[in-house]
Amino acid sequence: MAKIANVGVGGKNPVRIMGILNTSPESFYKKSVNTSKTNIKNTVKLMENQGADFIDVGGMSTAPYLSTMISEKTESKRIIDAVKIIQNSTNLPISVDTCRAKVATDALEYGVEIINDISGLKYDEKMQEVVSKFSPSLILCAFSPKIAVGNPVILAKKLLRDSLQIAKKSNISNQKIVLDPAIGFFRKTGKGPFFTKIKSDWLERDLSILKSLSSIKQTFPILISVSNKSFIGKILGKENPKDRLFGSIAAETVSVMNGADIVRTHNVDATKDAITIASKLSTQHKGL
Repeated sequence: MAKIANVGVGGKNPVRIMGILNTSPESFYKKSVNTSKTNIKNTVKLMENQGADFIDVGGMSTAPYLSTMISEKTESKRIIDAVKIIQNSTNLPISVDTCRAKVATDALEYGVEIINDISGLKYDEKMQEVVSKFSPSLILCAFSPKIAVGNPVILAKKLLRDSLQIAKKSNISNQKIVLDPAIGFFRKTGKGPFFTKIKSDWLERDLSILKSLSSIKQTFPILISVSNKSFIGKILGKENPKDRLFGSIAAETVSVMNGADIVRTHNVDATKDAITIASKLSTQHKGL
């Protein structure tokens, strides 16, 4: 069990929902992009009313198959502009999705409580000192800067342990950490620096991970982010992310039954219903 920004996660707590707010027009799921003040405010209020426990703000897309690198200054501005609006619209804890130390610093100085680093603190070496200084809650993703080989589940556990070591050196309590096995970020090829290169089949990798969440957890709560992702499109033959809602809900439901403690999603309303039912039927969440 952990406390992420003072919200209990894992153990006998309910499965939590993290609503995704993208401020990057380059993002793969265009429907999730919010750039105007009114849009951001309305979206956040709606997600809160639908049952979100956290808001996760991204200022730069990290989809491996897109060329989306922008300057730190632009990423920071997008995030801070959104954070100000969110803080005036809701008291929900805010997570910032970034791998870059300067962006994380700017966000933490504005009172953001969670850093969601899809590189597991490995992309920017200065992230360790930022985390040490501010002591935020952390979402750590499985990530390798080198080509990763081997059994996907064993590999994910190893990469997450490496990130946990970095967090430990930064004096972050285990009670403030959630693990993310990084669905969609293990690829043979990609256009940005934020994915892990593998030689094996990426679809099989993602499926094997989702089947093995209870093993990957170790003693930490686990977050899954499968909403509208490529593996769903690949299985269903649906290239457009907006056609993947039902597939997303199915994947989220199974993930909860396999042990997921937080679901990061574009579809808060539908996800809330799905995980409420999944929690009742799950042997992993007996306390609910």
